[in-house]
Amino acid sequence: MNFQKVKNLIKENWRGSIVFLVAILFFASTAGYNYLAHQDGVIKWNSPDENANYVFSKLFAEKETLQVFEEYNLLVDDVIVPRSFRSDNGVIKPVSFLGIIFIYGELANIFGVWILPYLTPLFASIGIIFFYLLLKKVFHRNNALISTLVLSTFPPYIYYTARSMFHNVLFVVLFIIALNYLLAMVNQKDKYRSIMSAILAGLFLGLTVMTRTSELMWLLPVLLFLALVNFSRLKFSRVFLFLIFLFFAILPAVLQNKVLYGSYLSGGYTEMNDSINTIALSSSDLVVNTVSGGFGSLHKITQTIKDNIFYFGFHPKQSIKMFYYYFVDMFWWIFWPAFLGGIILLANFRKMKRQHWLYLGFVFVISIILIFYYGSWEFHDNPDPNSFTIGNSYTRYWLPVYLSVFPLLSLFIMKLTSFLGKIISKKIKFKKGDKFFSINLRQPLFLGFIRALFIISIFFVSLQFVLLGSAEGLVFTLDRHHLNKIELNKVLGMTETNSVIVTEYHDKLFFPERKVIVGLFNRDNMIEKYSVLAKEAPLYYYNFHFPDKDFDYLNNRRLVDYNLQIKLVERVNKDFSLYKLLPRNSED
Repeated sequence: MNFQKVKNLIKENWRGSIVFLVAILFFASTAGYNYLAHQDGVIKWNSPDENANYVFSKLFAEKETLQVFEEYNLLVDDVIVPRSFRSDNGVIKPVSFLGIIFIYGELANIFGVWILPYLTPLFASIGIIFFYLLLKKVFHRNNALISTLVLSTFPPYIYYTARSMFHNVLFVVLFIIALNYLLAMVNQKDKYRSIMSAILAGLFLGLTVMTRTSELMWLLPVLLFLALVNFSRLKFSRVFLFLIFLFFAILPAVLQNKVLYGSYLSGGYTEMNDSINTIALSSSDLVVNTVSGGFGSLHKITQTIKDNIFYFGFHPKQSIKMFYYYFVDMFWWIFWPAFLGGIILLANFRKMKRQHWLYLGFVFVISIILIFYYGSWEFHDNPDPNSFTIGNSYTRYWLPVYLSVFPLLSLFIMKLTSFLGKIISKKIKFKKGDKFFSINLRQPLFLGFIRALFIISIFFVSLQFVLLGSAEGLVFTLDRHHLNKIELNKVLGMTETNSVIVTEYHDKLFFPERKVIVGLFNRDNMIEKYSVLAKEAPLYYYNFHFPDKDFDYLNNRRLVDYNLQIKLVERVNKDFSLYKLLPRNSED
């Protein structure tokens, strides 16, 4: 064996080897978290979205359908349905995008449904490798390595990988893979590799769109930007192949939309369907009026389009405020070095290469759109509206923004360590016996050591934050997860298999083992439905324990007009109790 060849091979690929090992460790730790959460065989989730994605992925794997019929819903106007589900004439369907359900459902059909909790850790680990490969095409390999190491301990990436039935990490990973093949399609000189890259780029971008279709609002501008700046490099045959396989990748979701929601372009979100229809009609009117010279109507039409794109309003001040809370303040050890790295890059704009300008354009486009689009919304995933924690939706919706600035952070670390090396660049001499020795602190070994200290510091801060940094840290989330299962087992033991449970927060816990209604006693029309249902099936109410005065008020006043009575079944824990709702003339 040629020792020099082996030495050169190691020297050339040691960064990739580190990335591969990090990806394995990442998978082992995040998959291990899910194993600890589900080792008793009871698969439950901490959010309605996760529960819906799991239930339908499992259903698709086992029965190749995305519908469940609930006959009681025909009696009560489809109210027997948990959050993140919808019911139309008794047929329960997904609300969210279908990509994760199709991808995970197909894999579970092949390998078994046991694999479902571990698929996001697998994809996220693959994403770490492709993130390195992508950045290596744009920046120096050292920058790519540091950025990838930062990604592997970045709190939201870990958090939403460990909570593995959210689709945000899958979406980001699929997009990173698609970008890799898009760049290869444009830059690859080998004909056959370029063709294969075009095919894979189309497939993975199609899966990306299918996983979170709403992200087209920034994916389309980004893809248009990349197409324009690379127009001279694009070949028609490659673009044609790319579009063909993009179409075939999204085709299953398009066909299923027709089955589930009555239209190829409709989804589970009613508001989004209405917005898409309005935008389509307004865009058509915009073209017609522009061509015909009807410029007087243009302002009204463009305002309609804007109002439907920003369905929940356009609030720039709130967007900046949320950006501060969920990036500048929450992940300060990422933001400030990245900010300084951006200044360093721009300060040397004369030396910037073409790919660096493209990178900055990419960061600018996605940051502006995502910050002001999602920042204009108000999310209160945490019951405390004044809390700013990793579990709030901004952190998962802004994953592309976070990841896009890692190269700037890496640039700052490299420039800072090089600067420190220059400051202490005088050779340190020391005597050993009669001989003098010296160490040059500008050598790669010592620069690597200093950089490693910075990266390790980021590791510790990030891991402390994601594990223990708030009430929604993974350690506390796992504890609550086990307590919720104890709660679930108690309630299941006290209720019949065909029973319906009215609850406000526990629908994600009880469904699908029990039918659920998300409700309280504050709406007359809901109490009317409870009254109808109580005559047909065992009906329970699970929520905070009622004080005696509230319990008496319900039985003697609030429920009397609806011929209902409520009885305590058992106090499950210090906060929650199970009650039974019965017709007043019945005996339990």
